[in-house]
Amino acid sequence: MELKTNKEELYQDIFDLVNLFEVDIAITHEERINEGEINNSFDINFNDKSYHFAFTAKYDKKLGERELFSLRRKNLKVNLYDLLSKLTKKTLPWGSLTGIRPTKLARNLIESGQIKEYMAAETLEREYRVRKDKAKLVANILKNQKCIIRNDNLVDYYVNIPVCPSRCLYCSFISSELERVKNRLDEYLDAVIKEIDATKEIIAKKSLIVRNIYIGGGTPTVLNAQQLDKLLSALTFPVGEFTVECGRPDTITAEKLKVLKKHNVTRISINPQTFCEATLKRIGRKHKNKEVLEAYSLALEEGFKVNMDVIAGLPGEKLGIFKRTMQTLLDLAPENITVHALSVKNGSLLRDSGTSLSNSEACKMMDYAEKLLSENGYKPYYMYRQKHQLGGLENVGYFRDDNVCVFNVDSMEETSSVIAVGANAMSKRVFSLENRIEREANVKFIEDYISRLDEMIARKQEFFK
Repeated sequence: MELKTNKEELYQDIFDLVNLFEVDIAITHEERINEGEINNSFDINFNDKSYHFAFTAKYDKKLGERELFSLRRKNLKVNLYDLLSKLTKKTLPWGSLTGIRPTKLARNLIESGQIKEYMAAETLEREYRVRKDKAKLVANILKNQKCIIRNDNLVDYYVNIPVCPSRCLYCSFISSELERVKNRLDEYLDAVIKEIDATKEIIAKKSLIVRNIYIGGGTPTVLNAQQLDKLLSALTFPVGEFTVECGRPDTITAEKLKVLKKHNVTRISINPQTFCEATLKRIGRKHKNKEVLEAYSLALEEGFKVNMDVIAGLPGEKLGIFKRTMQTLLDLAPENITVHALSVKNGSLLRDSGTSLSNSEACKMMDYAEKLLSENGYKPYYMYRQKHQLGGLENVGYFRDDNVCVFNVDSMEETSSVIAVGANAMSKRVFSLENRIEREANVKFIEDYISRLDEMIARKQEFFK
């Protein structure tokens, strides 16, 4: 792809959309804004032919700078999508949308009074070219997100443990393999607890209320039982929902689960990703199906709500294998199931491997999962997209029996501030009355985090002042 534009602020939007079409193309874009008009032109070279296209849109000169920019982006992307779709004879499931939160877009349209809730699916389909089934998925998710509370004094609390027992083929997270950092884990935990203590002072000073706690990573259960007990002892906030990622089944023991239960953890994740052991070996996960079942049984004995993740489009898998994975999940009947479309991210071993992957198979898998789960009492309640996902698809969380994960909804819809501690943790402040969000990131790597902890604390104190 070759891309030029006279508007640098629009470059990434154009690049992301063109990239989804996966074609060799050269585009030169120019935007001119006159009194009440937005003019876009495209000079395109595709399949050894040259094309010139121009589009004009009217706008209200009373629009503020933010509103005008939003209109410019929408107008540009929809016109460019229509153009590329015509040239390539290809459509995308999410139309002109390149952002990671389609549900947030629909919610904003509703809350700003631009549309009624019942118009969400129709609006996405008509004005953003979203495929009918995906537009309906967004509308269904909005109906199931009844847990959202707009209150700037409520915060979610996130702790990051960026360590895993091994590196998965598809992973691009800033996560260290346990063997490399195990001698520094105790030092890292001491630093995290010091940051937790500092945030308690912020919470008290600002009269904030912690709504949910989520410990993620990485795989937090690489910590031993004593380390988990030490960490959880520092998290003394009374909350209704407390989630710990226990993603790798081979890191789960009865002793660790009893520690989680002692500290009032309510929900855990046990992530098989697939029930095909040949695939597990291929993607670098060392657990066996037997360990998934054993971990799940232990979790049920302790009374945890359980989420299980699976991935559509894993290397070497066809629809038949994915169907067996989904049927196994239904037999287990966890409270939550999250279905991810494989994302081939920069920095992952998979991206560098040259492995052949199928967009069409991933699409079939996602469609099958949605149909099967809806027929068996599961409902979608949150969704997000990532760059480089097969087929331009999405990740969807499902629930049964009203067991939504509130933290996931808050996080994906960006309706609640987040105090986040640990290496590579991202804190967020939501100013609901101003419709504004600010972010403050900790340094990425464990070694840097330990050495710069006082700086992280000072930055957080300034951020939440």
